[in-house]
Amino acid sequence: MQPEITLSVVSHYQNRMVNTLLADLHRCCAHRVALILTENTPDDVPLDTAALSCSIEKIKNASPEGFGANHNAAFARCRTTLFCVVNPDVRLAADPFEPLLETAGQPNIGAVAPLVRDPKGHIEDSARRYPTVPSLLAKLFGSQSGPDYPTDAGPIDVDWVAGMFVVFRSDAFRAVGGFDDRYFLYYEDIDLCFRLRAAGQRVIYDPRSEIIHDAQRASRRNPRHALHHIASAARFLASH
Repeated sequence: MQPEITLSVVSHYQNRMVNTLLADLHRCCAHRVALILTENTPDDVPLDTAALSCSIEKIKNASPEGFGANHNAAFARCRTTLFCVVNPDVRLAADPFEPLLETAGQPNIGAVAPLVRDPKGHIEDSARRYPTVPSLLAKLFGSQSGPDYPTDAGPIDVDWVAGMFVVFRSDAFRAVGGFDDRYFLYYEDIDLCFRLRAAGQRVIYDPRSEIIHDAQRASRRNPRHALHHIASAARFLASH
């Protein structure tokens, strides 16, 4: 069976977490995918791919690259009509792809993403409106009013979807040049969705599909990550 989706996973000293994701893939949907695994930094834990029946390519970086640059390098090896970026901290309780493939097959779909839950089952606000200075200030001071879009209305058009798990039409991803690798961390997903929509492609949130996201929230604990977050937000607002 030919793979339908090229799946790109990047490990930042997260091989143990990636191996948990690989076990999920093996259990529920490995037959659908061609897998590209990127080790962005050296890791003492080996990637456990022995049980997987899908095609696997491994990339080991000589020096660390940013989120967008790593997934762009993986996309250069993509030979399928769909390309999916997945974070190591994603878990799959079941095959998430059937509804996403159905949606991605409709006209002018550039990207589609599932509903995201945290490990306790709470729904995350993974589909959002574009950030503005007022909305960022509201987030900073904890005065947000909840998710930007409904989770019970079926597939809907949104401004952008968070990059922990997104399925892209390969032709649309290629046409806009993929991720802008000037965003080393953060906002590369917002920027890409903005450019897809500007090119006439739709970005769809499809809550018929679900994943689990055990978010690390590094920017809330690590000053260097927080600075990346601030710099990326400033770049996006200045550019768009």
